[in-house]
Amino acid sequence: VIGKGMTPPQKILFPPEKICMDWRQKRRPGAGLYNLGSTCYLNVVLQCLTYTPPLANYLLSRQHSRFCHQQGFCMMCIMEAHVRKVLYSSASAIRPRAVVRDLKCKQFQVLQQLLFPSLRGELLTPFLVIGEFKPDIPGDAYEFLRCTLNAMQRACLSGSNDLDVSSQETTIIYQIFGGFLRSRVTCLNCKTVSDFYKVFLDVLLKIKGASSLTTALEDFVAPKQMDERKCFKCSKCKKKVAVSKMVTVHHAPRVLTVCLGRADDQTSRKLSQVVEYPEYLDLRPYMSDPAGEPLLYSLYAVVVHTGHTCLGGHFFCYTKASNGQWYKMNDVSVDSCSIHTVLGQQAYLLFYAR
Repeated sequence: VIGKGMTPPQKILFPPEKICMDWRQKRRPGAGLYNLGSTCYLNVVLQCLTYTPPLANYLLSRQHSRFCHQQGFCMMCIMEAHVRKVLYSSASAIRPRAVVRDLKCKQFQVLQQLLFPSLRGELLTPFLVIGEFKPDIPGDAYEFLRCTLNAMQRACLSGSNDLDVSSQETTIIYQIFGGFLRSRVTCLNCKTVSDFYKVFLDVLLKIKGASSLTTALEDFVAPKQMDERKCFKCSKCKKKVAVSKMVTVHHAPRVLTVCLGRADDQTSRKLSQVVEYPEYLDLRPYMSDPAGEPLLYSLYAVVVHTGHTCLGGHFFCYTKASNGQWYKMNDVSVDSCSIHTVLGQQAYLLFYAR
């Protein structure tokens, strides 16, 4: 077996033992967020990140801003201030002006252009990839989530020059959201096996024909033959060959973020079918070693998109607050609800914590 892509880091930027997966402080739910035009896609991502316990614990400690020397735009400092404002505010709703103000920042736009040219047709609102985030134009929650996490990652690396790639993947962002996928490629001619590893911050699942999250995950890890394109050069055969490829989760993240791809990649129409998802998920069957101990995750946030097409509609979310209760967060409104209500939604993004 040949393995590529898992070089040990030369330096650990954030020690994993310092991550606290449980809330350090238990309190009532925080404030809702005003919709500043068409910013519901932004609001749901901000709320889901605010109620991600290990991230919130870190941001509330102010560990980043105390040592940050970044000039101008810093997504970690913005998120730190935002989370403190949401969770400590006595107001029923606040305006996320600082985040909206920085949507036009050049660094944020560059991130968007770098991340999404390959994702057109897979996002709920794929046409928005071409442009930029603007408060008065509807956006995609998944696109904004990925851009936000990558902007926070870049902020964590500010001032750290000449780091190897593996060391860059040991920031607080990767220690919380990061995992490794293994692609096992088997030559159908000589049966030589090659393993390749790639870090990920979220998993995008195809749901066409899938009735549940588990069936979508089963399809994700199922071996797939690539005999038409013959794009893989076998190290033993010394030529391009037909192969079988199987992707599995090799190293599980502390927080698993899943996007249920609701845009049909052929027609770009919205896939509105019900996809059932559990409150507790065992990731073990989808790991490279599926025979080990159960790897249990607990659902703590869900993003929902309403609307019959991908070109409009509305985003709202459900989050589990530090008091253990679930709340529906729909822009300014924050209302308590049951887990039964949470599990009955047309989900777009799912957040699970180890």
